[in-house]
Amino acid sequence: MPAVAQDLPELPSVFDPVVALREGGDAMARAVALAPQHGAGTLAWVRSASRIEAAVVLEPEMPLAAARAALFAGASALADALAAYGPPEVPLTFHWPGIVLVNEGQVGRLRLAWPDGAPETAEPDWLVLGMEARLSFPRGWEPGHGLHQTAILEEGWQEEEVSAAHLTAAWARHLMANLAEWQRPGPTSGFTRLTERYLARLARQAWMGEARRGIDPATGDLVLEDAGTRTRHPLVDALAVPA
Repeated sequence: MPAVAQDLPELPSVFDPVVALREGGDAMARAVALAPQHGAGTLAWVRSASRIEAAVVLEPEMPLAAARAALFAGASALADALAAYGPPEVPLTFHWPGIVLVNEGQVGRLRLAWPDGAPETAEPDWLVLGMEARLSFPRGWEPGHGLHQTAILEEGWQEEEVSAAHLTAAWARHLMANLAEWQRPGPTSGFTRLTERYLARLARQAWMGEARRGIDPATGDLVLEDAGTRTRHPLVDALAVPA
């Protein structure tokens, strides 16, 4: 099992403060608690040998309904962070909206939290984006106990090359790049580039059929089009209850 690093590698100055939690800590809950006072850039992470877990506070300059698309930036950032350290041939995919799979086994997830009662059509005071992923199974875990689940170190990642600290820092850097691209103007909108990257990794689950897939920029909803029929799968309904 990898050693537990006490500090993150150096991060861009936008991440401040950075709060480290002990094994068993809840990064999402800590970031939500800190959000009203410390605001954007607050990053909470968990020092652990068996998992990576972190959450960052955002202050989006758009309505809450549209701002939840930050989930797609976070999911792609986690996949890119894992890909940078892992075997190139191992597939990294998503199940709608924020389940992360390695080699078709669930390894982690993305979550969002926002102020209770925040109106969908107004800018929220804050938004917290959290991620977590399993580095290794608990001691004594037997194959088959967790159907369709896996761990990073079971899929070809090298113990001496990955740690919660390094993967958390890699996620934070990729997230910052994805959020910046989202806001970048150009002939193809930043939202289009953001969601194309996410959709490229979105596994085609049975309920999707062969429908053409898109994401509504106003709500983050998944829109399926098949034989002239459009069906909508609301992002907000698939997420955790607001903080």
